[in-house]
Amino acid sequence: MNAEALYLTLRDQVRAGLAGVEYAAIVGIHSGGAWIAERLAADLQLQAKLGFIDVSFYRDDFAARGLHAGVKPTQLPFSVDGATILLVDDVLYTGRTTRAAINELFDYGRPARILLAALVDRGGRELPVAADFVAATTELTEQQQLVLHRADDGGFSLTVDHA
Repeated sequence: MNAEALYLTLRDQVRAGLAGVEYAAIVGIHSGGAWIAERLAADLQLQAKLGFIDVSFYRDDFAARGLHAGVKPTQLPFSVDGATILLVDDVLYTGRTTRAAINELFDYGRPARILLAALVDRGGRELPVAADFVAATTELTEQQQLVLHRADDGGFSLTVDHA
């Protein structure tokens, strides 16, 4: 999959979907979603309404998975109350990360609406979660993982890793 082409597709979907929204903000889920959110915010002139969340402490499988080494602080430098939040992740899979992100967002206020954007939907949902904007859909085995990479110049690429 060409991650750059997928990004452009997602960007165009989001631009059309946020047209006419008065108070929109973009929140990227660390790390891949944060990278995509940064580019979306720049492309849509929403840098002042850009935030990031790390859902590590909000996951329902925290006890089983433990804490990964790269936990980052949540940064929401705008009011969540009444905002249309575009929640951005790189890969939508079980829905558990999305659920955790929504739980965390509500700790900061009550948004008017939350929209979900994902670069790729790989299926395999365990929770009733669907993206409002998605550039591609693919199927992988449970032993495969789709990983987004960001180059030094900001370009994206995707690889399939095997567990």
